[in-house]
Amino acid sequence: MLLTVGIIMVLGLATNFFFEKIGLPGLLGMLVLGIVIGPYGIDLINHELLNFSADFRMFALIVILLRAGLGISRKELKKIGSPALRLSFIPGLLEGFTIALASVLLFGFSFVQGGMLGFILAAVSPAVVVPLMLKFSEQKRGTDKSIPTMIMAGASIDDVFAITIFSAFLASYTNAGINVFKVLLNIPISIFLGIVTGAVAGLILVKVFSKYHMRDTRKVIYILGLSILINGIESFLKSKVEIASLLGVMTIGYVILNRLPATAVRLSQKFNKIWVFAEILLFVLVGAQVNISLAFNSGLKGLVIILAGLLARSLGVYFSVMGTNLNFKEKLFCILSYTPKATVQAAIGAIPLSAGVENGDLILAVAVLAIMITAPLGAIAIKTGGEKLLSYKQL
Repeated sequence: MLLTVGIIMVLGLATNFFFEKIGLPGLLGMLVLGIVIGPYGIDLINHELLNFSADFRMFALIVILLRAGLGISRKELKKIGSPALRLSFIPGLLEGFTIALASVLLFGFSFVQGGMLGFILAAVSPAVVVPLMLKFSEQKRGTDKSIPTMIMAGASIDDVFAITIFSAFLASYTNAGINVFKVLLNIPISIFLGIVTGAVAGLILVKVFSKYHMRDTRKVIYILGLSILINGIESFLKSKVEIASLLGVMTIGYVILNRLPATAVRLSQKFNKIWVFAEILLFVLVGAQVNISLAFNSGLKGLVIILAGLLARSLGVYFSVMGTNLNFKEKLFCILSYTPKATVQAAIGAIPLSAGVENGDLILAVAVLAIMITAPLGAIAIKTGGEKLLSYKQL
């Protein structure tokens, strides 16, 4: 397994460098690498490593969301609070229900089956979006109107809505005795508990860091350890109460920045270094989940459904940023930033099939096709759009 990690590291760095050299996002190169050397390609990745793929990907997400939280100030949050909240649910709801209806018409699904597909696809990928937004923040692109921060905040909550509503449709199909309205009520509860848990953890860390002198490396270990524990608590309590642990992780960074700003700047630099390693693991392992041959099973109808969903999502993003001080170019950038699918689709796309849902194989095929289309094209669109559409604040 260790040999496989070495191969991933070396090839991941090389493909990242090559793709950036030709003007494409480095993460796209790592996704392609994962597809090529994964089990559906030439099968170079040790299968023991693939068994722990979900844990490695979660670790990487924790790192990047901590880094994101360490860059969100109270002043910025006040500025983008309302549009970020709208971005967290309006685009996803429009996309999810549009796909549900389209799949009823094109695939002959029941509305419940369509709802499962719709809200598998409705989740935007924080793994793709957040790193690119952080780069724009560092480059001071769009920061005069806090655009990267607004998109990061909205995208981090977007997944909570999508996964919870998907769970409601799945429960309805399997007749598990779960009250669908109770499941939907979990959305605000999950968000609230995630923020509270992260805030409490952040305040504890602030108190410890203020009272005891320690090196920044040790602080990073404490932060990572507590963040992983919060994620573990979510898994442990999943059958009783939902906690948006990744939102809690971002909240930890936010609390530290606003209580210990000088410390937060140094810690952010430390997490940037960890991200170099975590990013490679994340995108190569996400790519390794993609079965290209399966994707084509959905045919042209699958492509039409995905495009219909993206159109509805784009309208949702536009509605969400109406009334703000963003100009047309900046609104267009927000629309482009909300297109990539990857992590959630790879994580839950196969659940209907394993649960015995009729047409579960077709649902999985469309989910894989969505990753193949939107992850690379979305990453390219965000990178190019950020450079062309966002104002640049001279450093």
